[in-house]
Amino acid sequence: MRATDRSTGRSSMAARPMLVALTFDVDAESGWLGQGEHFKGRLTTLSEARYGVIRGLPRILSLLAEFGAAATFYIPGYTAEKYPEAVQSILQAGHELAHHGYLHKSSIAISEQEQLEELARGIDALKATAGITPRGYRSPAWELTPTTFGLLCDHGFKYDSSMMSDDRPYFESYDGRSIVELPVHWTLDDWPYFAWSEYAGGGRLTDPREWADIWYSEFEAARGDSRTITYTMHPEVTGRGGRMVALEGLMRRMANDSSVRFVTHSELADIFEAGLPIQPVR
Repeated sequence: MRATDRSTGRSSMAARPMLVALTFDVDAESGWLGQGEHFKGRLTTLSEARYGVIRGLPRILSLLAEFGAAATFYIPGYTAEKYPEAVQSILQAGHELAHHGYLHKSSIAISEQEQLEELARGIDALKATAGITPRGYRSPAWELTPTTFGLLCDHGFKYDSSMMSDDRPYFESYDGRSIVELPVHWTLDDWPYFAWSEYAGGGRLTDPREWADIWYSEFEAARGDSRTITYTMHPEVTGRGGRMVALEGLMRRMANDSSVRFVTHSELADIFEAGLPIQPVR
């Protein structure tokens, strides 16, 4: 795949917003069930995943409301069907819903037909539970295949958020087709810092304040480069009590900059594709 950069407009002396995208992958049990039938019998593992919907999500929505911050929630279709009330709570709070597969199956682990089914079932689930057709997509495990890339184009998705060719919005291209890319990175994802299981290990940090400091340094770097930044979180991970305190502190530090504006990925994609200047001029 080839990354194509694009000008975002001429500089001016007028202050422009520093756009920050907070995104949440509401995997719940699908994050494990998509790995195999054997996880159906691992009740404790599934209960930890369910915590993200029961406790993590309400905490996150409350914090976002406190800051008047818009966010994007990537929802697997299975999660939407199992927790329609959670889907409605996100919508009623004014946030964006986007596509995150159906059963959170990694594209590289399934056939072309299964990739089509994952995409189609995820779309149908969001239509049925939220009454919306998602504009954006994020691949489970952040791994796109040529098949899935083509399916996104075929189904008219506005943007993807799975790739890493740049740290600014850009056009990702493959086989003569393109889509707006809102890039991600593992350093801007809560999972490598905190998530742990007996099956995969993990959990590199124990102090949420260290994580918040790392993410704030990334924010400062983005601000210094005059670019946007996307953070990725999971309600079952960041939604734990102490981490929510750290996230609140991080948001407060960012919000102290009057140029900061929290935006959805759909907003960011529209601004980028329109060729408008989307970063502050410093």
